[in-house]
Amino acid sequence: MVSDSVGETAELVTRATAAQFNAHTFDIIRIPHVEEPGIIHDIIAQAKTRKSVIVYTLILPDLRNIMQQEAKRHGIPAVDIMGPMLAALEEITTVRPKMQPGLVRRLDEEYFKRVEAVEFAVKCDDGKDPKGLLQADVVIIGVSRTSKTPVSLYLANRRWKVANVPLVPEVRLPEEIFLVPRTRIVGLTIDERHLREIRVERLRAMGLPADADYADSGRIAKEIAYADEVFRMLGCPVVDVSNKAVEETANTVIELVTRSGIHV
Repeated sequence: MVSDSVGETAELVTRATAAQFNAHTFDIIRIPHVEEPGIIHDIIAQAKTRKSVIVYTLILPDLRNIMQQEAKRHGIPAVDIMGPMLAALEEITTVRPKMQPGLVRRLDEEYFKRVEAVEFAVKCDDGKDPKGLLQADVVIIGVSRTSKTPVSLYLANRRWKVANVPLVPEVRLPEEIFLVPRTRIVGLTIDERHLREIRVERLRAMGLPADADYADSGRIAKEIAYADEVFRMLGCPVVDVSNKAVEETANTVIELVTRSGIHV
């Protein structure tokens, strides 16, 4: 199996095919990162020493052509996995392929970064893991129902490691938050009337009375005032989420953080 990347695709196809025969009788040799024609000649020489089939996923046309010609000249069966697929997709899209080896692996790396970020956001949601504040790309703070969790998960899907902390007057702030650079903290605030409407709906959805302390106007005013005090103390930027979609708030958070030079 010959590849200009790591050769995982070629190995998957080869093993799936070998399973239709006596798979244990095959020796599968993976030769990754083939980027020079000279290596192909060495591979052909090696393949000639035993009964072989060459399976290759080479992106660059020159390398594919050399492999095809040399294998044919020496009577070695060779299977080009990428070439026909590239040609077929180019025909129906009329778009030239990028011809960049290793793109699938890079996409896989992006996927795993996203998964890691989502797991981090869940672990550090609602102040559950204060130590995670020091590992986060962004720390979001705000009173209950200011969209901290939805914004955190939206950002996580864009590979940002986000922790969020609820601001409650009676609950002491975690010590770790004072060690987080101010450029990584963003506060979320909201109009008192709008927050009360959201909390009333939340209580109704939970089957609780709408006049509970959670949705009391005085209580909400106290929480908002406390949050403003925390924002001033930490010196962090603040985003008003009143009537804002989660995506809009998240994009604003990204703008604020990247402005200070933080990227993922």
